[in-house]
Amino acid sequence: MSQLTVHQIPLLQDNYGYFLHDPSVKVTAVVDPAVSEPIIRVLTKRNWKLDYILNTHHHHDHTGGNLELKHATGCKIIGPRHDSDRIPGIDIGVFDGDTVRIGRAEGEVITVDGHTHGHIAYWFRQSHALFCGDTLFSLGCGRLFEGKPEEMWESLKRLRALPDETLVFCGHEYTQANAHFALSIDPNNLDLIARAQEVEKKRAKGESTVPSSLAMERLANPFLRADVEAIACSVGMEGALPSQVFAEIRRRKDIF
Repeated sequence: MSQLTVHQIPLLQDNYGYFLHDPSVKVTAVVDPAVSEPIIRVLTKRNWKLDYILNTHHHHDHTGGNLELKHATGCKIIGPRHDSDRIPGIDIGVFDGDTVRIGRAEGEVITVDGHTHGHIAYWFRQSHALFCGDTLFSLGCGRLFEGKPEEMWESLKRLRALPDETLVFCGHEYTQANAHFALSIDPNNLDLIARAQEVEKKRAKGESTVPSSLAMERLANPFLRADVEAIACSVGMEGALPSQVFAEIRRRKDIF
């Protein structure tokens, strides 16, 4: 297996797309292209041919560039099988436990329902890279547009179980706002305080806060800590099920 080169590209107002490139065989994919023009500019500049699009879910700010890129490059579009009727131009539908190959690199498909039905993530173990769309953000998680809190909590637990060194390549630059909310839930968490300070410095310089590490997210992200007693107490839900605590944290974030 091969290690991927990951190149982040800002799209729209606060989206991120990601190029995955295997230099050993010159195969390239892009994750969640909101629009086509910036993608094509990078491909031209780096003299890369686009072979695949990997979609995590159907929302237009993650699939809006699909058809133009497919027309321009002849690439194949890979996306969630259970949401294939909403993924523009999909060629290959994948589901939990399936493997995708980008050159010699292998990625595992993980179903993570909650933000939408059919949402998936792509985990490239050798490259320590998780592309999780809008399920997990740095210090946050996605809104529940279609799923239930219980589904999202189970999805987050699946991602939380990945190795510490996993890099979280999420779909948006939301970390600063997420940090402000997280501190309202978990104000005495020293790991969270340190991460929030780091984020403020990066954003003041216009720098990306993504990727983060899964090790850090476990320590600082309140949505991954709904089964921690201190978090339950902070939202007045001592003794409640973790999924119920998660639902209350998500409710508070929605109105924060």
